[in-house]
Amino acid sequence: MSSRTPACLMLAILLAGAGSPDRAVCAPRESKGRHVNNTRTELAGVVEGGNQFAFDLYGRLRAGHGNLFFSPASISTALAMTLAGASGETAAEMVKTLHLQMPREQLDDEMRGLLASWKTSDKKAGYQLHVANRLWAQSGEQFLPAFLAVTRDDYRAELARLDFVTQAEQARQTINKWVEDQTANKITDLISSAAVLKGARLVLTNAVYFKGDWSDPFDKGRTKDEDFRVSADRTIKAPLMHAQHRFSYAAADGAQFLELPYGDRSLSLIAILPENEDGLAEIEGKLGFGNWRQWTGRLQPQEVIVYLPRFKTTSQFELGNLLQSMGMVSAFVPRSADFSGMTGTRELFISAVLHKAYVDVNEEGTEAAAATAITMRASARVFRPTKPPVFRADHPFVFAIRDNRNGAILFLGRVADPTQP
Repeated sequence: MSSRTPACLMLAILLAGAGSPDRAVCAPRESKGRHVNNTRTELAGVVEGGNQFAFDLYGRLRAGHGNLFFSPASISTALAMTLAGASGETAAEMVKTLHLQMPREQLDDEMRGLLASWKTSDKKAGYQLHVANRLWAQSGEQFLPAFLAVTRDDYRAELARLDFVTQAEQARQTINKWVEDQTANKITDLISSAAVLKGARLVLTNAVYFKGDWSDPFDKGRTKDEDFRVSADRTIKAPLMHAQHRFSYAAADGAQFLELPYGDRSLSLIAILPENEDGLAEIEGKLGFGNWRQWTGRLQPQEVIVYLPRFKTTSQFELGNLLQSMGMVSAFVPRSADFSGMTGTRELFISAVLHKAYVDVNEEGTEAAAATAITMRASARVFRPTKPPVFRADHPFVFAIRDNRNGAILFLGRVADPTQP
């Protein structure tokens, strides 16, 4: 893994033990060997649900100014794995928030197929995509066989034992080392303090690694520092890459849409550029699953003159309050949270959801990394020009990295100032 360079998503879920438990009323069904679904139709449920969740979350994270970047695929995958052990009202709220309203077995089957589709070792593809999951349990703690079967068979998450009680620092280093290995050292020190692990019963980690070279790379010699209008009263100099190729393009609803594919075109970066230099907020207000499908459905190949800034940015969030405002309430409330499908008791609740993400877009391709830590403690419209259109991204814009095989959005963000980290 250390020789890999671009994109990673990383997430960890920490669960901690509790006091007096209530007994589980249900548990995950037994996982058996099943057919792996991997077509767009067969994965429609989890992909559409994940994309709806992506735009819901973006709508809340977009407040304020500055660059924004996160991995909805990483966050929703982590939460889906946690959902495997949820029951009752907690499960119902998570299902609604994640837009995964389907039978539990269908959900697990589709997640299994989606994760399998996100793995390739074909160097001719021009990109690499790899997913890894792992469970870390407190030594001596027992978990329901059905929960372990689902996480192992559907999420390919094997179980390892650590001592969070007396060797929390060593446990922290072990998990962080695994994270570093899975993300080509792009995510380091995910768990910053051993204190975070105190009282933990279980830590669920997920890493997604992506490296994508442009199908049509930008010529570095054509990159020049040019004006980028950050706001109505502020202009800066930023490196704008330049190319003219046949790209998929559309214009509608006050914006231009451009698709820049990677490698064999299985994955793409899709940029959404407001026509007005101060139109970012208006476009963000329209950004949702329905408009996304309409906009991307209008993309048509044609010659396009492109100017795109070279940029690198990092974002970091605590998502607990946002997830609660989205409807996932009881999972955060001691003695109301029901993760009894994990242990057979109602001891665990989510205390924090931390997410950090990094992206670097340059002439060769894209590098990105993201990390999420979920700690759980005890109770406790189209424009057809007569000449090539110019897609000049010299003002704030939104972008996403999409898996074209199934439509899943892997990364989502905006560039407000390409010179800022």
